[in-house]
Amino acid sequence: MIFAKKILTTLLMIFGLNVSTASADESAELVVEGQPILTKTKAPSHMENIDEVRSGWTFRIKETQALQMDDFENPGMIFVDKGIDLWNKVEGSKNKSCASCHGDASEFKGLRTIMPKWNVSAGALWSMEDHVNNCRTEQMGAEPLKWGKAPMDSIVALIGLQSRGMTMSVKIDGDVQPMWELGKELFYTRVGQLDMSCANCHEDNYGVMIRADHLSQGQINGFPTYRLKNAKLNSIHARFKGCMKNIRATPYKVGGDEFRALELYVASRGNGLSAETPSVRN
Repeated sequence: MIFAKKILTTLLMIFGLNVSTASADESAELVVEGQPILTKTKAPSHMENIDEVRSGWTFRIKETQALQMDDFENPGMIFVDKGIDLWNKVEGSKNKSCASCHGDASEFKGLRTIMPKWNVSAGALWSMEDHVNNCRTEQMGAEPLKWGKAPMDSIVALIGLQSRGMTMSVKIDGDVQPMWELGKELFYTRVGQLDMSCANCHEDNYGVMIRADHLSQGQINGFPTYRLKNAKLNSIHARFKGCMKNIRATPYKVGGDEFRALELYVASRGNGLSAETPSVRN
């Protein structure tokens, strides 16, 4: 691993990125509104190179950690409030809102912990965004929301919040296994001008500082996440897209099979951690 870190450091310096080492308060415990959140646990059995999985929260500086510990201070909660407005907004040809069928969003407590999952009727792997848009088009007669944009991310965050503190338990066998295998392959495949894979940063080099960013394990149990960098909620696929651009690679399509598969595999790497939506990151 030390050799791999030296290679990554050299590559990033060649492309003009400053690399240094720094420490976060890795011993801190995450408690949100009195609710303990598990941020470290034994790695799932399918992971071969990491013994312990850690939330991205453990890699953040104290000030950023503190933002997530208080819902009043968490800037992601502003978007949750927008999600509540959208939840109750009557739209479409059927003159309905999300609340018309589902009442309160708490009906979906636990859903975030098992996403993405196989949809039998559709015969496909579905992300949370698929469920939202299916309800909008089929039940409300409304236009689908665009992936990665504020309205969609806000309502996904509202739904995800209902599972906060619950244990991530994404299924990887059965119908979803081929997609999981594809996601694993994508995670370890080198792409782009920097010839790097997801694993090069988030498995081989987590804990290293690149500019102001402390490399984490790339866990997605807190998505959508509010990033201080761009002052908005960021979806899982938007983050994948951003990572691919950072290594000078052509991103896969947001909502496409590649990112769906990658979402499934990366989500499974966080099995055992608590759902944190909406988290706060750099």
